[in-house]
Amino acid sequence: MAAIGSGEKRSMGEQLDPEDKEMESEGEPSEGPEDGSSSEEEEEDDKENEAEIQRLEEQLSINAFDYNCHVDLIKLLRQEGELVKLRRARQKMSELFPLTEEIWLEWLKDEIRMGEEGSGREKVYELFERAVKDYICPEIWLEYAQYSIGGMGENEGIAKVRSVFERAITACGLHMTKGSTIWDAYREFENAILATLQPPPGTIPTPEQQQMLNAQLEKIHALFRRQLSIPLLEMETTYAEYEEWSDEPIPDTVIQKYKQAIKQMQKCKAHEDALLNAETPKMTEYQAYIDFELKEGDPDRIQLTFERALAENCLVPDLWARYTHYLDRQLKVKDLVLSAHDRAARNCPWMVGLWKRYLLAMERHGADHQKVSDTFEKALNAGFIQATDYVEIWQAYLDYLRRRVDFTKDSSKELEELRSSYSRALDYLQQEVEERFSESGDPSCTIIQNWAWIEARHCNNIQKARELWDSIMTKGNAKFANMWLEYYNLERAHGDAQHGRKALHRAVQCTTDYPEHVCDMLLMLERMEGSLEDWDNAVQKTETRLARINEQRTKVAAKEVAQARQEDTKAEQRKKTRAEKKVFKKGKMPTKGGEKRKAEEEDDEEWGEEAADKPKKKHKGEGDNMLEEDDTEDMEAEMGLFGRNQLKKVETLPKQKARPAPPAKEHSKIGHDSKKENITVFVSNLSYNMKEPEGKLRALFEGCGDISEVRLVYSNSGHFRGYGYVEFKDEKCAMSALQLDRKVMEGRPMFVSPCVDKTKNPDFKVFKYSTVIEKHKLFISGLPYSCTKEEVEELFKPHGCVKDIRIVTNRSGKPKGLAYIEYENEAQASQAVLKMDGTKIKEHVINVAISNPPRRKQSDTPEMAKPSASMVPRQIYGARGRGRTQLAMMPRALHRQTTPAVKAENGTMQEPSAATSQSAEEPKKMSNADFARMLLKK
Repeated sequence: MAAIGSGEKRSMGEQLDPEDKEMESEGEPSEGPEDGSSSEEEEEDDKENEAEIQRLEEQLSINAFDYNCHVDLIKLLRQEGELVKLRRARQKMSELFPLTEEIWLEWLKDEIRMGEEGSGREKVYELFERAVKDYICPEIWLEYAQYSIGGMGENEGIAKVRSVFERAITACGLHMTKGSTIWDAYREFENAILATLQPPPGTIPTPEQQQMLNAQLEKIHALFRRQLSIPLLEMETTYAEYEEWSDEPIPDTVIQKYKQAIKQMQKCKAHEDALLNAETPKMTEYQAYIDFELKEGDPDRIQLTFERALAENCLVPDLWARYTHYLDRQLKVKDLVLSAHDRAARNCPWMVGLWKRYLLAMERHGADHQKVSDTFEKALNAGFIQATDYVEIWQAYLDYLRRRVDFTKDSSKELEELRSSYSRALDYLQQEVEERFSESGDPSCTIIQNWAWIEARHCNNIQKARELWDSIMTKGNAKFANMWLEYYNLERAHGDAQHGRKALHRAVQCTTDYPEHVCDMLLMLERMEGSLEDWDNAVQKTETRLARINEQRTKVAAKEVAQARQEDTKAEQRKKTRAEKKVFKKGKMPTKGGEKRKAEEEDDEEWGEEAADKPKKKHKGEGDNMLEEDDTEDMEAEMGLFGRNQLKKVETLPKQKARPAPPAKEHSKIGHDSKKENITVFVSNLSYNMKEPEGKLRALFEGCGDISEVRLVYSNSGHFRGYGYVEFKDEKCAMSALQLDRKVMEGRPMFVSPCVDKTKNPDFKVFKYSTVIEKHKLFISGLPYSCTKEEVEELFKPHGCVKDIRIVTNRSGKPKGLAYIEYENEAQASQAVLKMDGTKIKEHVINVAISNPPRRKQSDTPEMAKPSASMVPRQIYGARGRGRTQLAMMPRALHRQTTPAVKAENGTMQEPSAATSQSAEEPKKMSNADFARMLLKK
């Protein structure tokens, strides 16, 4: 009888692993090798394990909610045979977290082997009772029943076993895939009892024996009928077994219920097949299954489906929230509701919403006050992610305490507890939360405002309310109009008009965000209730205040206008600098206006360069320092060549030989058609040294569709500029080509973006990553530069299903020590933050946080967004500015004059005329001859 109902799990449990054998053989001498080498290695291993155990214990003393740390400590203690410490470690972990089926079975097997008769067996029973409360686990129920059978004595023992089986059927009997094992074990147990009641062969049973035999047969019949009325897989096998076992035909009522169960099973079979074929965690399939059961409306099956989903997705807060919401609104069974809330908070302790619902459920079902307080203390130690979470849990607990107070009494124990809790909440937020998060989490002082209202409204203690509101104003809230108006409403409702008037007068002086509003409120008060003197004082004070405010606003507006003009001037200066830079690159000096200057400008445009005074398209990667390094180097090199002798040669040489023309390239002329933007992509951040870039790009993008043309941008010296355009024949091909963005090409990530003219579409953005908080994504900083994507995935995979990993690189493709990890849900991401933040990777301490990138700065005009340029013409440095060893090779005589006066050829100063001179903002252009004369002081 001891082997009844063991099932597959029991046979597996009888095979002890090496760790179990080591625990069983504790105290027995081991036979080892005679040489001392193995013993020395064992001693070293023991020392290492002891050090590791000590480290894990210290880490748990700092953060008791480190789940993996608990698991590692239990594993080491079990390996070392530290039974007392092992039991204590398991006990602590079970108090904080629901344990998985594997951990419970391991613990139970150890306790069963170490248990003794009497009190030892009772402790094991208590452990089983705790185990079956965490999750729906048919295997644990089978072990429980098997252990009860082993301790069965007289009739009381049989009754206890039956009680365990009945509870197991209630908990798991509806489980469509595993429920039949419980039913089969129960019937096997009853059949074994029936065998003991059978009379010996050749004897006639007495009436008492026959009555007991018939009662036992009826129990087995009842089990068959109950099982056949429930939709379970392989019901046909159970029906055939019943037909074979029963001496009588099966009743029609049983057959009818059996057919109904078959139909119900066929409805559910599609969902069961989906769960069978799906990969962990099967959330989508479980959600569909739950929706199906909710429509069917069977409470038992709904509860079981939720429990099955939570057994495999215990770290999904939304699933727990949905389950507890259903229990609160539909079943409303105290033990069931409170148990579910408790397990939800223990599984996802970082979710403040689950703790708040737990406190409400305990109050709703009349739980003991001490238990509610203990639960609140556990919530404070749960380790929330945001400072605002602590404000929410404190507010929920204070609301509960307020509802306990009978305010008809002047003083009571509950009222004193409420006041002391409010005081403690303020101290906690100021000391604990601000120290951890560098913010209070309650900038609007919601908690202290509620306390002030309670004192004024319920306790009639307006003086205490005023003291509390003074402390609110001293926390930097005196500049906000809504705070003063809230205080004014408090005084109007529970104070007196004089204090309300004083509050508005102080508000007029202190408010900076909406002063007009508080001024209107003061005037309205005096218009309705004040005397003429009060009215005059209010008018004088508000007019003075508003005049001062308007004056300050005028100054600020004037300053903003001045800054805008300054930026416009800088933008114009940068525009001129770019034009001069192109002139220098072509080896042509500025000349005095006229046809010659016009001809040179037309020459400039023939080389395919965009004119400086035309709006230029900005694409991703265009306009940065990397793409302009060649131009800057050419500019600095040409400037360094000019000296006295060089200028003489330039003056004497024919104009057409001042600088050889750059080699002509057909593809250097970029004539992009704006009408083809929908079929064109902009490619940038390519290597300048790429050989045959056109052929490589064409080969790469041919997989996206038919290519009409590849147009690359070259400098005037014939060097590849690192960007260009790829035009397709179809718009779908261009959309497909965008998928190649960030593809590594010759060691650099290639940027592929839509070809959009930003002058016509200023709001167009190519930044494809989110700039708002993403609770299912993590931001990791401090990574070693040598850390690969595979290594990061290996480290973070144990904490959830990793959907994507992005290693942040610079334009050259080198890692920046940053990464983004996307999990399947926010629960897994939160768990990873708790476990991985502050850990070491290759001697680097990493920081792990929920992805919350800062908002991208927006400027009013394109010029405002650009970095400011120097106001001195031609003072152009490299991408990193002017180095300490970088000398200015241009003679001082070549620096432009900033005065509006123009120097004539004879050296005299003349006032510029309206027709021929230029304004002070636009200095006059000079020819090569002018430069030469100035240098030679002619």
